[in-house]
Amino acid sequence: MKVLTAFGTRPEAIKMCPVIIELRRRGCEVCVCLTGQHREMLADVMGAFGIEPDINLNVMREGQTLFDINREVLSGMDRVLDAEKPDIVLVHGDTTTTFASALSCYYKHIRVGHVEAGLRTGDVFSPYPEEFNRRAVTLVADYNFAPTETAKRNLLREGVPEERVYVTGNTEIDALKTTVRADYANPLLDWAYGSRLVLMTAHRRENFGRPFEEIFSAVRRVVEETPDVKLIYPVHLNPNVREAAKALDGCERIKLTDPLGVLDFHNMLARCYLALTDSGGIQEDAPALNKPVLVLRSVTERPEGIATGALKLVGTREADVYAAFRALLDDEAEYARMASAVNPYGDGNAAGRIADVLLSK
Repeated sequence: MKVLTAFGTRPEAIKMCPVIIELRRRGCEVCVCLTGQHREMLADVMGAFGIEPDINLNVMREGQTLFDINREVLSGMDRVLDAEKPDIVLVHGDTTTTFASALSCYYKHIRVGHVEAGLRTGDVFSPYPEEFNRRAVTLVADYNFAPTETAKRNLLREGVPEERVYVTGNTEIDALKTTVRADYANPLLDWAYGSRLVLMTAHRRENFGRPFEEIFSAVRRVVEETPDVKLIYPVHLNPNVREAAKALDGCERIKLTDPLGVLDFHNMLARCYLALTDSGGIQEDAPALNKPVLVLRSVTERPEGIATGALKLVGTREADVYAAFRALLDDEAEYARMASAVNPYGDGNAAGRIADVLLSK
């Protein structure tokens, strides 16, 4: 069997690399195709896992729009699929690369395996455009690798045949086995030494504008009020995010950095006190590392973490973010409850289960 993996962003790479490694370990021919949707942020991840891409479409352009990415990925995958002739293409999650790659396979009658299938918010504009992308890929996927039973139920409700759905756990947890290291050191940790370190990410399109203003105002207030707290915010390369992040400039206990490599980020997360995020992957990573998470969104496609108590959905209103952040810092019992919540996202063996399915067909 020849498998082609197609992905283009840093989160996809983190979650797909364990699958590539496992398939190759079992002797499967795997062609790694990068679209380059996040060009600057991909090389670090690939290096961390020791994987060299076979193909890179280099679609990233300054000021690119969703129209641009879709057009370039469709055109590039047209050529790649004709040249490589894979038996199956694996895509991940919900990015524009995922949607366009799956659509390319549909046009050419090539089987699609969807890693991290079945996540839903129920609102096609939140997150945007990810909710649409993952629903659309479900229509053409032959193999739906659902990370949880909740994701499986979502797929079955939409009419996906049960024999096409496999509950595997999330490959994000597999990745932590490679990246988190006991001997890790970093000057940023030296800077935060003796303080409660908060790690924040915020980059969602739906949070551009007023939501970012309110989030950052609340975060700054809490940090300025709490002498034993320091916060690190790796700022996404998107110009809209970088402009909004200027609201945090000038606070001596907030450190704005460029995006961190995967080894740095996972190890910072493993050593932080708590996380603030509108990201998806961190909602999975942090519970596996016993770190409470405040989710800076109005809805999440990862309700399992809410149900176990590892995550708390706080929205983007300044008053709500402030109150939730303040409470988690002040209430030791609440902090302990969240930190000890059960991780619902798997045991770190998801890649092996995906390989089992593919190699048994």
